Amino acid sequence: MNTLRKTLISPSILTADFGNIGEAVRNLEQAGADYVHCDVMDGHFVPNITFGSKFVSDLKTYTNLPLDVHLMISRPDLYIDRFADAGADIITFHVEAECDAEKTLASIKARNIKAGLAISPDTPVEALAKFVNIVDVVLLMSVYPGFGGQKFIETSYDRARKIKDIIVGGKTNALLEIDGGVNCENSLAVKNCGVDMLVAGSSVFSASDMREAIKRLAE
Repeated sequence: MNTLRKTLISPSILTADFGNIGEAVRNLEQAGADYVHCDVMDGHFVPNITFGSKFVSDLKTYTNLPLDVHLMISRPDLYIDRFADAGADIITFHVEAECDAEKTLASIKARNIKAGLAISPDTPVEALAKFVNIVDVVLLMSVYPGFGGQKFIETSYDRARKIKDIIVGGKTNALLEIDGGVNCENSLAVKNCGVDMLVAGSSVFSASDMREAIKRLAE
């Protein structure tokens, strides 16, 4: 990992060609990505279905990059061990999920994995306040969860600043991550809101030069 730069880049593997997933993730590694973002959707918490722990396990065999697993599922508490066993390095679930968030965060940490809590666009950021001292990552959704390729929601800038204030006020080292519609055109404005980690999909995988795209996002 490049410790000299301020911003971490976690490209979403959902945008890759799944028929050539090994090559895709190796390209990310060579291009300088910091993480691989894995969007797990169950068709219930969100309307789309993607992949499960087997895919994450297979992905782990192709790369040394840490896997940033984002669970967009109704009952994440039932699947922590499966994704931990699959090789997840970060497991993030939604504050809106049907589980005890504090207990679920504890179960992730018990596996020596970084624990993250995500928040959807319509949920007040104050919902995160009581968890900010026990999470490693706060993931702000800047689109509605469930589908890639959506346009960045402009109110996310203000929400990011508010979440950063909550993190700083809690005197915690939690990273602020953002996911949805992030590209080279808006990444500077996003980072100026205090965001530490960017999830990007098409802006990386559709770029003619993946390394240059990641560099531009990170600078």
